[in-house]
Amino acid sequence: MPTVDLISAKQTFAPFISSGDVEVSIVIPCLDEEDTLEYCLQKAQKAIEESGIRAEIIVADNDSIDNSAAIAQRNGARVVLIKEKGYGHALMGGIAAAKGNFIVMGDADDSYDFTEISKFIEKLRDNFDFVLGCRFPKGGGEIATNSMPFLHRWIGNPLFSLLVRRWYRVPVHDVYCGFRGFTREFYEKLDMQCTGMEFAIEMVIKSSFQNARIAEIPITLYPDRRVSHSPHLRTFRDGWRTVRFILMYSPRWLFLLPGILLVLLGLFVFAFSQFKETQNAEIENNFTIVRTLMFASLAILCGYQSILFAIFTKTFAISEGLLPEDKRFLQFFEIVTLERGLTAAFAALIFGIIFLITGFSRSSLLFFDTLHLFFFGATLIAIGFQTILSGFFTSILGMKRK
Repeated sequence: MPTVDLISAKQTFAPFISSGDVEVSIVIPCLDEEDTLEYCLQKAQKAIEESGIRAEIIVADNDSIDNSAAIAQRNGARVVLIKEKGYGHALMGGIAAAKGNFIVMGDADDSYDFTEISKFIEKLRDNFDFVLGCRFPKGGGEIATNSMPFLHRWIGNPLFSLLVRRWYRVPVHDVYCGFRGFTREFYEKLDMQCTGMEFAIEMVIKSSFQNARIAEIPITLYPDRRVSHSPHLRTFRDGWRTVRFILMYSPRWLFLLPGILLVLLGLFVFAFSQFKETQNAEIENNFTIVRTLMFASLAILCGYQSILFAIFTKTFAISEGLLPEDKRFLQFFEIVTLERGLTAAFAALIFGIIFLITGFSRSSLLFFDTLHLFFFGATLIAIGFQTILSGFFTSILGMKRK
């Protein structure tokens, strides 16, 4: 009789001992899936029998309150009970318990045809590290009628897939397909961290850092056959979490470079406005100078904040294991230490105060002539204050934790 194992998702990264009797582990995350789980297990069993592979089926039960565990046992699966809630938690626990060198995962809603497992195994045997199913016609797949919500099919998934292809050079057209296979060695290199729905896209993005051999195979998506509850995926909640996750992985293009451009633009406007003759100008032109200086100061401050945010994001992602170590980033912090950053910050504060005092000391009759001093001084003070706080915050983010 198959057994029920209690395993924590925290055990995911324990050393793996391969079993010579199992080549493939089929891992199915499950949360109250009594409507459809049996169909999935029967199809998986059929695929195993027809292909003759040495395989096991693991149902990673995320503490279901229905009859899912009993159904899994009745159909010959090994049940692994994962107490920590979350799609990623369930998969981490199920994969940790797997004995095969090849792992194929798929959802329990019967939207994937588990009889197609042999397609994934063939690619893995051909030395591919990561094999993804593709439901979209662009990748050769097919989406049956009423199988995918409109926003998912035409906006969300295509957009996220496009970003991943462009930014990370991963040759996939369906980043959120839950039907996928991979080798044990590849999975352990990824050091997966996300415990929710982001698990799927984290795996795809991290594969680019590992220079993995990736294959995409066409599959068919069928309608979700569950009737007792709605899908676990929430369009706007999980869509936003995906956007947030992708932003964290691409700080250079989204925050660093735009921030640098804004700072340079602000400095250029400041320099250009210095050459404007204001002594004999009319009041209307003087107010044009005020607006110009306000724009320049705002551009510098927003740009500088964007640069700092890029640093925060990169530091956090590396310290949490979401991004691999970056030699250039480490070299940057060897040069720009906390102490040097604080020194520069206090220098900016001092010069900013000097500019302000000089501006106040001028005659009120020369108010428009001293605007540059006021704006430049205030901008330096704001930058100095931001740098002090950001320096300490970055140090906290970069602290090693157990």
